Amino acid sequence: MNNPQLHPESLMMSYGYKPELSEGSLKCPIFQTSTFVFKTAEEGKAFFEVAYGLREKGEIEELGLIYSRLNNPDLEILENRLTLWDKAEDCAVFESGMSAITTVLMEFLSPGDVLLYSQPVYGGTSHFIEQIITRFGIKVISFDSKDSDEDIINRIEKSGFGNKVNMVYIETPANPTNQLIDMVMCKRLANRYSTEERQTLVAVDNTYMGPLWQHPLKHGADLVLYSATKYIGGHSDVIAGACLGPKELMGRVKGMRTFLGNMAGPWTGWLLMRSLETLKARMNVQEKNAQNVAKFLINHPKVGEVFYLGNIKDENQQRIFDQQCEGTGAMVSFEIKADKTEKGAFKFLNNLKLMKLAVSLGSTESLAEHPASMTHAGVSPEDREKYGISPQLIRLSIGVEHQDDIIGDIKQALADI
Repeated sequence: MNNPQLHPESLMMSYGYKPELSEGSLKCPIFQTSTFVFKTAEEGKAFFEVAYGLREKGEIEELGLIYSRLNNPDLEILENRLTLWDKAEDCAVFESGMSAITTVLMEFLSPGDVLLYSQPVYGGTSHFIEQIITRFGIKVISFDSKDSDEDIINRIEKSGFGNKVNMVYIETPANPTNQLIDMVMCKRLANRYSTEERQTLVAVDNTYMGPLWQHPLKHGADLVLYSATKYIGGHSDVIAGACLGPKELMGRVKGMRTFLGNMAGPWTGWLLMRSLETLKARMNVQEKNAQNVAKFLINHPKVGEVFYLGNIKDENQQRIFDQQCEGTGAMVSFEIKADKTEKGAFKFLNNLKLMKLAVSLGSTESLAEHPASMTHAGVSPEDREKYGISPQLIRLSIGVEHQDDIIGDIKQALADI
């Protein structure tokens, strides 16, 4: 049942796996091995020729197994299954979301290039872009959801580096404010700054929406990135990342991954294959729960602004949502209606009983955290204020518990503020 015409959720248990090659095992075994045995020297030579790009794989030739830093059955099957959700040609899985992000940036950016990127982004991404790649002669220019094409073009032209824009990197919805970045606009910008010699790429971190609620490749993105730790893993028990896109670009991503050595291991691959079987069921419950949590928060007297994709008030943001989103997600951020300090937010977090006070998102359990002092602590105070990451902001990742219990916990935690 490897028919790609079936729905992705129907293929997650079987796609890309042949039980007859694994003693009839219903589930793919864990191939916990560092290296693989060649039948002949000629076979080994042929495998390496394809792996190192010395020749193209034959039409009916299968990529041979060599060494688990290059390929492993658990990772290959997982990557094949992940392509189904985004309708991507190829996928690469990494040891973490940051491994995926940093590998892509290092492969496609060189000294003298310009990276155009959206704000706010995940704190780790922000640090790598602003504090690390700039050390290697890569220039960075930021923009946010309020900027139009014209605003961004003016900023680029004013910098004097318009002929050097090599990538547009965006995270949408933004973490933790749920602000949306227009992917179609980003593709227009990429096309504007592409040349005959160089294509300006669009890379989208789709972690906040997971593989279900948004599909960036449909809207002009060249590469889509995930922290697979989140919705793809979904159980807070594995760290992983993924990048998906066309074969030509993914060949370069996988080449860089090989030499950086940040490929995920077979145990991680096996865990993620298990998680993919329930991904749609989990995300559907999480989205429904989040809708009810947001509705409760919007009407609560001790809650100020609620940042949720089902509660968009800006006309342009609603246009972008209608254009590129296929669901309202399960991330809800809100401000405690108190003074402009973290005191009320901390009290709320300390009062929680069912929900766990922890960073990360997308798992079966509901989580709450304080972005300004936790996930975005490394962002400058000026940027936190500019992008709405206030001291009174709480970020919730809604899980699969009963919605009445989640809301009841939030209600009792707010009661004492």
